[in-house]
Parts: sequence; structure tokens; C-alpha cells
Amino acid sequence: MIDGLVSGRMSGVAEMREGKNATQFAVAKLRAEGGDGQTVVVNVIAFAPLACDALLALEDGDAVSLAGNLSPKVWSDKQGNAKPALDMVASRVLSVYPDGAA
Repeated sequence: MIDGLVSGRMSGVAEMREGKNATQFAVAKLRAEGGDGQTVVVNVIAFAPLACDALLALEDGDAVSLAGNLSPKVWSDKQGNAKPALDMVASRVLSVYPDGAA
């Protein structure tokens, strides 16, 4: 994995989920603009309680920066075109809301 910092805008709202053994985590999607102007989808998961709370406080379109482990991915759209994407395990969330409070 790659340690990274990604900035962009929320695509939809984050959701809290529960995994095996009652593990709580948040999932979200972020739209980040690449250097070539192409939008990159970032699939985000967070396990740290502060990171989860901060993600849940955000709304669709809110600006946010995330720090954590990145894994590059490629997906194909309906026309078969390859598109870049990132999977991120976010450990820190920086937004306009202090301490995750909206």
C-alpha cells in the first residue's frame, strides 16, 4: 500500500456499517481531480472512530482531505473504457468542520 493524502469532494454521503464481530466502520466515495483534469473515484473506508465521525458529518459535495493507505485500481465503464480509481483506508479526515461536527 501507499501512504497518501487525497483532496476532493464527497460523492454522496458516508454510511456507517457493521462487519464481522460487530466491527464498526464508515464507507464513502470521494471525487478527486487528477493533474490532467480527469476525475478519479476514491473508495474510502475508515475504522478509526474520529475518522468515521468526521466522514459522517460531511454532505454531498463537501470539500475534504483524507490521509491513509492507498491502493490504485482500474475499472471499466459501460463502453469498456479503462478508468483509474483508488481504494483508501482513511486514518485522518480534514474538513471545514472542526472535530467532525457539522
